[in-house]
Amino acid sequence: MHEHDVIVVGAGGAGLRAAIEAHEEGADVALVSKLHPVRSHTGAAEGGINAALHPEDSWDLHAYDTMKGSDYLGDAPAIDAFAQEAPDEVIQLEHWGMPFSREEDGTVSQRPFGGLSHPRTTYAGAETGHHLLHTMYEQVVKRGIEVYDEWYVSQLAVTEEDDPSERSCYGAVAYEIATGEVHGFYARDGVILATGGLGEVFDHTTNAIACTGDGQAMAYRAGAPMEDMEFVQFHPTTLPSTGVLISEGVRGEGGILYNDAEERFMFEHGYANNEGELASRDVVSRAELTQINEGRGIEDEYVHLDMRHLGEERILDRLENILHLAEDFEGVDGLDEPMPVKPGQHYQMGGIEVDEYGQTTIDGLYAVGECACYSLHGSNRLGGNALPELMVFGSRAGSHVAGGVSEEPEIPTGAGAKSEEGSVDAPVSLGGVSDPDPVATDGGELATPQDVLEAAVETERERVETLIERDGINHADVREKVQKTMTENVNVFREESNLKQALEDIREARELYQEVAVRDPSRTYNTDVIHTIETRNVIDCAEAITVGALAREEFRGAHWRMKHQERKDDEWLKHTMYAWNDGETDLYYKPVILEGQEQTYEPKERSY
Repeated sequence: MHEHDVIVVGAGGAGLRAAIEAHEEGADVALVSKLHPVRSHTGAAEGGINAALHPEDSWDLHAYDTMKGSDYLGDAPAIDAFAQEAPDEVIQLEHWGMPFSREEDGTVSQRPFGGLSHPRTTYAGAETGHHLLHTMYEQVVKRGIEVYDEWYVSQLAVTEEDDPSERSCYGAVAYEIATGEVHGFYARDGVILATGGLGEVFDHTTNAIACTGDGQAMAYRAGAPMEDMEFVQFHPTTLPSTGVLISEGVRGEGGILYNDAEERFMFEHGYANNEGELASRDVVSRAELTQINEGRGIEDEYVHLDMRHLGEERILDRLENILHLAEDFEGVDGLDEPMPVKPGQHYQMGGIEVDEYGQTTIDGLYAVGECACYSLHGSNRLGGNALPELMVFGSRAGSHVAGGVSEEPEIPTGAGAKSEEGSVDAPVSLGGVSDPDPVATDGGELATPQDVLEAAVETERERVETLIERDGINHADVREKVQKTMTENVNVFREESNLKQALEDIREARELYQEVAVRDPSRTYNTDVIHTIETRNVIDCAEAITVGALAREEFRGAHWRMKHQERKDDEWLKHTMYAWNDGETDLYYKPVILEGQEQTYEPKERSY
């Protein structure tokens, strides 16, 4: 058993920042990650970091843009805290050595991004996430924070009270990829989940293959609700062949979108008469797919993104890696010809329900970054808001878990609450392979927190052994079934019949998962074990997204319904909550908080 004050699961941007802050508060911190930290998916973030740095800009303008971008489904306390603290985090990064792009006078450069009323996106070329990861990993090494890389956390050690909101988390269980051994990590103060996104739920995504919704699914099975999972962001500029991201920075620098008739359709077809290509991502993605569906796409699949007019010097200075991506994956020279792009899954606005300090409903369990939902992004995230989110809320969670926050925030309520509309069908039992994760001994009482952890370790060892020793079907067939139906039926445009079909397919996949088995019998570097366990998480996240999408009968942000093409504030100005309590799923709602520190945000028609 490994023992630390704070266990941070995941070592991308949010995990690194949380670990640094907890260490600054005097905690003994360990990072446990299935990847080496600098291989985390944060490194793929290209565009930049939003922060109100200029004298003519202000945090409250940033907050307003974020609330508007969320289509008024964001919560004001989280948005206001985020906008206020983002400038300090950018300055801290600069002091740590982050190599920001700069103007001739030496000041940090800021460029326009979609949905922003002021150019406030700081950047480091088009490799901002890569530089951010390396900058913070240097700080982790400097402080001597212990890093367990290539350890896959597959289960939380949580008590099993009937009311999930009364449960406590005492650590996590991890599979050491190098040896095949299962170990316990005891957390004296708390566990912070920073496991990132869930792009593997779809088959066309900008996300790395490691983004399988691990934290969301583990917390959900332990009793922490998931919030607003139906809101999935599809980035408008991904390469058709691979899903590789083409940064919003291209459009921020002045890149232009054209259809097959060489029309600048964002303006000429009236999608965004003022902002054009710099409308919010949901608006641009729908516009592109509408052009394609109406026969104005190129090869009926994509549109063109043109940056040739920016000039070679500017492109090489600010967007050089975009040239390499287009050339390597599409055979296109962006200096001489436009690049093919189409929407692809990019980001999950919903996640584990947390407060402004990352606390879940389970005592001792926190979540930060993309796996968490503070209700910052609501139904649509603005480009450039993800990286400062990692910094602001990573810092807040790290400080709070280590005792650095004196004012106790209100922990979110949710788990165990009665459904407003009634429960949805419970997931199919997974025959012991995918039972709910909380563990308990006779009578539900455990003598010590270490006993809770040891019981969880033993459960996980048995599960891994069962997967390796039995005969069965390949997990890849199950995952492919989920990815195919999510891409076909739960994409940018959603219809009731398609959503019901997806839910049926997902639950068939859940039944098939009962019979999964690992083909590779080895005990060292057995990635087949990892992928098989991950597939369970993909199924849970896919179901949560689809159930929420089917329930929300309106058009808001990234969520578009064929028969409900209007925003319905009177009926749907509320968060969708999805919980697993005692093996049964519960769908219910909680209100949006629009009262901020200096203003109350009044929902308005969102136009760009």
